[in-house]
Amino acid sequence: MNAIDAIRTALKSSQGLLTWYLSDLSDTDLLVRPVPEANHIAWQVGHLILTEHSFAAYLPETQYPSLPEGFAAQHARDRANLEPPTGFLGREQYVTLFNESREATLRGLALLSESDLDRPIEGPLASLAPTLGALILLESDHTLMHAGQFSVVRRKLGKPVLL
Repeated sequence: MNAIDAIRTALKSSQGLLTWYLSDLSDTDLLVRPVPEANHIAWQVGHLILTEHSFAAYLPETQYPSLPEGFAAQHARDRANLEPPTGFLGREQYVTLFNESREATLRGLALLSESDLDRPIEGPLASLAPTLGALILLESDHTLMHAGQFSVVRRKLGKPVLL
């Protein structure tokens, strides 16, 4: 296994876990907060989709799916804590957009060489991920971090423990 294979495995694994954690939730469940002022799942999945789309800057030959009009504004940080949460998509729409976006990242990854992974990253993320390979791998970690937060909501809703 080379580095590209390892990153692909991590991205696919976190994609599978996220969609599994969402699989038995209703659209209403996505708006439940584990505690007051915490981000609900709908906002978090939208945030993950937007983050995935930010890879277009690093994978210029990769086409990401179009997002619904107003999607970025709906999932901006200042919208995360609004009560009541309104205007969010349903579970199936989020899962479809997330999967399409992740598949785009995977297609972009497939176009890279091992040496491309060592390309330095500039800007605010460089302190967390100094290379392109580290940045793409960070997206898998980011997905897992949010999926862990979904687990708390699942417990609150009385859903089965999945992992």
